[in-house]
Parts: sequence; C-alpha cells; structure tokens
Amino acid sequence: MSTVNAPVPADPRLETRVDAAVGRHTETPDRGGLGKRVWWRHLLGILALVWALFPIVFIYSAATNPSGTLNTASLLPSGFSLSNFDKLFSDPARPYWSWYRNSMIISGVGALAAVFIGACAAFAFSRLRFTGRRPGMLALLLLQMFPAMLALVALYVTFAKIGDVLPAFGLNTSIGLILAYLGGAMGSNVWLLKGYFDTVPKELDEAATVDGASHARIFFTITLRLVMPILVTVFMLVFVGLYGEFMLASIFLTDVENQTLGVGLYGMTLGNDANQFFGQFAAGALLASIPVVALYLAFQKQLVGGLTQGSVK
Repeated sequence: MSTVNAPVPADPRLETRVDAAVGRHTETPDRGGLGKRVWWRHLLGILALVWALFPIVFIYSAATNPSGTLNTASLLPSGFSLSNFDKLFSDPARPYWSWYRNSMIISGVGALAAVFIGACAAFAFSRLRFTGRRPGMLALLLLQMFPAMLALVALYVTFAKIGDVLPAFGLNTSIGLILAYLGGAMGSNVWLLKGYFDTVPKELDEAATVDGASHARIFFTITLRLVMPILVTVFMLVFVGLYGEFMLASIFLTDVENQTLGVGLYGMTLGNDANQFFGQFAAGALLASIPVVALYLAFQKQLVGGLTQGSVK
C-alpha cells in the first residue's frame, strides 16, 4: 500500500498559533469541581495555623503583661514589659536557671545515651544473625504496649534502695533520673533505627571484614557515619520527650535545686499564689521553648529524611 497520499496529522501547536494570529478564541472544556476550587484548602490551612498559634500568642501576651496575673491576661498583648522576667530571675525560692540547667543536662545526656544504646541494638538486629533475634525484636515491640506508669512504683522502690548504697545514683539525683529514663530507651527507637540500618549495603561490611575489620570497627567507623540522619532524628525525638517529661521527674526530684523545668514551673500553678505567679510562669514557659524550637529549625532536614527513610523499610 502506498503512503504517499496519506493524510498528515495536524499539529495542535500550529493550530494554536494560527488561532492566535487570526484572533479566534478556542474554549477549553471546563472540568470544574472541587479539584480546581482550592479556596477551601487555603481556608483549612489558615484555620490550622491560627489554632496552632493561639497558645503561643497567649503565652507571649501573658509573659509581657505588666500586671503579670491570670485575671488580667488577654489573648492579644495589651502592653510590653519585662517585669515578669525580672521577677522570675530574681526569685530565690524558685531558681529558674538551675531548673533550666538540670533540664538541658538530663535531656542532652539522656538523649545521647539513648541514641547510642539504640544504635548498638539496631546494628546487632540488622547486621548480625543469632538465636532469638526475631523473638527479641518482637519482645521489644510488645513491651511498648504497656504504659510507662505501671513501672513508676517499681522504679521508685528500686532507686530508693540503690540510694541507700550509692547515694549518687538514688532518688533526688540527676544521674538516677537519667538511668531510669534509659531503662525505656529501647523499643520503637530500635525499630526505627533498624529500618534505616537495613538501607546500608551489606557489601560494605563484607569488604571491611575482608580487610580485617571487626564488628566494632565497622560499627563506629563506617555504619554510624552513613546513618547520621536517623541518629539525629532519634536524638531529637528523645530530647524533646525527656525535656517535657513530668511524671517520673516529679517523683524522683524533690529538692527545688534539683528539679527540672517541667516540675519547677508546675509548682507555680499550685496553691493560692497561682494567680500572682502566672506572669512568671508564662515567661518561664516562653524561654523554655527556645531549645526545642532551635533544635527543630537546625535539624529539620535530617528529621524528615530520617523518618521517611527509616519508617518504610
């Protein structure tokens, strides 16, 4: 069959240029629907933003309120004064900076130790093959089903007995509280870390083994450098969790000088003077949010990458 006289398909781009030159207007079919009407999405986004900013604006307004009481607090700032911050820093009965230091030390050291313990466990579950590997991981997952409050009495009695022998590791000590936190360091963190460890090619371990490297050397010199995003992610999650933890800290820390920010600030909301100290409480809460906000702003890329890559494996 000859194809010399076959019709040539029209070029839509050429037709568009011809219509534009002639001045004709070609109407496109209107598909309409909610797919093109995105105004409701913007409305939902604005409502979610307002809902999220509401407590922040209220705390800022209460912190800068000159009167510093709950009765005079309002949503929008009615004035600006640093008197609440001055009272907070100069109150000898409520050592705010000691609370701040204790929270940073407990959260930082506890997060670093939890990341190290979780990384060691995740490396063993991901790279090594041993008897009880799968039941061990399932046991860690099963333990997360029980609420942490079930262990409060047992932890209190245990560390009370430890304090009789080793006072530095007993109740009312930062070291004892960190050790209590590390008891729950494994669990979901190990599963998240293992999922990311599985993405590292095992050929790297095999090549290092051929060169004579041990498992410890492979772990510290190769694997940890390649899984840094998930380590940063777990550190942030653990740090924020320990920074705002209240239940166990209120039981372990009884002296005012040894308390954390959560326990110390909560004491300002109790008793007959709660109305009077509300301005100081708001000022302390506003300053307490700085480390968490700074941490998220500094490592938000690692957080997103670690969660998305480690959770789907």
